[in-house]
Amino acid sequence: MPRKGPCPGFIPPYILHRLIDHGSEWQRSRALNTLTHIRQLLPNPGVAPVIGARAEQVTPGALKRHIYDAQHLTVLPGALARDEGQRASGDAAVDEAYDALGATHDFFWQVYGRDSIDNRGLALTGTVHYGEGYDNAFWNGAQMVFGDGDGEVFQRFTRSLDVVAHELTHGIIESEASLVYRNQSGALNESISDVFGVLTRQYVLKHTADQADWLIGADLLTDKVKGKGLRSMSHPGTAYDDPVLGKDPQPAHMRDFIVTQDDNGGVHLNSGIPNRAFYLVATQLGGAAWEQAGQIWYDTLCDKRLDNDADFQAFATLTLEHARERFGAVQGTAVQKAWAGVGVNLA
Repeated sequence: MPRKGPCPGFIPPYILHRLIDHGSEWQRSRALNTLTHIRQLLPNPGVAPVIGARAEQVTPGALKRHIYDAQHLTVLPGALARDEGQRASGDAAVDEAYDALGATHDFFWQVYGRDSIDNRGLALTGTVHYGEGYDNAFWNGAQMVFGDGDGEVFQRFTRSLDVVAHELTHGIIESEASLVYRNQSGALNESISDVFGVLTRQYVLKHTADQADWLIGADLLTDKVKGKGLRSMSHPGTAYDDPVLGKDPQPAHMRDFIVTQDDNGGVHLNSGIPNRAFYLVATQLGGAAWEQAGQIWYDTLCDKRLDNDADFQAFATLTLEHARERFGAVQGTAVQKAWAGVGVNLA
């Protein structure tokens, strides 16, 4: 049976394998530890933990956060470090996690009227300082978990707002569409998470589509890495080219689609194709990308006609319908042209 939820972790397995094969002794040990841990974790449990969890407030849109400190262990949730409304703790990871969870919640509430991950006011929980030099961050179906990184390739994962928003979006996807985490539906799962990760960052920075850098994970890499980020939505395959990490392998067009059994059928690889399509829509329409392009993608995600094993063609068809229905012919043409630009042709 294919997994419905993502195997936990923002960092793809192929990057961890590169570190194991080409990194320093410390990098290898941290990457091996992270990869081993990921394999031991269950995939995202899916809808049940999110839907079944009880919201701690009844006022629509009210924010409730709990940040814990794992103290370099792997036991969740850890010791409570900062609760909703409390002053900054002075621990950078604690306070970054607190702010990033709040920014993501605010983005979805203010822009799309979504009340937390489950749309019913679910409290947001995060645990920082997870493990020793842990090279990842993940949403486990109930909470966010952040490693501190190895300090040589990756910095602490709380530094990157788009990474936090990416992982929280996995929870929203599970709540709305439960896209199977394999092959094209899995690549859509990753791409949609990238889309709302970058949109959250753009919203906070008030960047238009033309001003944005369209990078994922730019704040994660140390200055020792030859790269701009982990992924580029504008030009997939160009985010990094580094002696240790290798060259960014993402394709940007269906002609370069990667057929593989690794990475759950290439979910982190082929996500570059729908990522590029979104970028093309956003830049063609201009202005703030969350207003039109983002709304079209959000409407599509929430469309109950979206099958959990949808491929790129099925998802693209729904984006075209929603573009025309909500906005009109101009936006529909932009969506159609963008998908054609990555090799997905719509009638």
